[in-house]
Amino acid sequence: MDIDTCIKFATENPIAWVATDDDGQPRVRPLGMWFADKTGFYFQVWTIKDIYKQIVKNPNIELGFIGEDNGRVLRVAGKAEWIEDIDLKKKSLEDRPFLADLGLKPDSPELVLFRIAKGEAYFWTMETNLDPKKKIYF
Repeated sequence: MDIDTCIKFATENPIAWVATDDDGQPRVRPLGMWFADKTGFYFQVWTIKDIYKQIVKNPNIELGFIGEDNGRVLRVAGKAEWIEDIDLKKKSLEDRPFLADLGLKPDSPELVLFRIAKGEAYFWTMETNLDPKKKIYF
């Protein structure tokens, strides 16, 4: 397994369960991944959402991607990095027209992008449940 396998799996199963810290209380919610490549796993959120405030306070997060057909799980842990790039914001609005439909523009301060560029990942299945984790560092 390598990071390319992780990218492919996340792209095929783009709904990530995102775990954050809310003053010591774990919070988990589904969030659609925008895209993944060798530079990271990319997402967008609104600044009015709790997830944004939680990541600002503690950028250490974990993602869980679940394979729809086989129950295989990819877990990705790392530090969220905020991205201030107007061209990427434009692309996010092109790729995700529902954001523009909600009134967001590339210069909207409410629209923020983040990625996990460095961290660790591993796959889990029922068959490998008790095996040592085979972590992939990226």
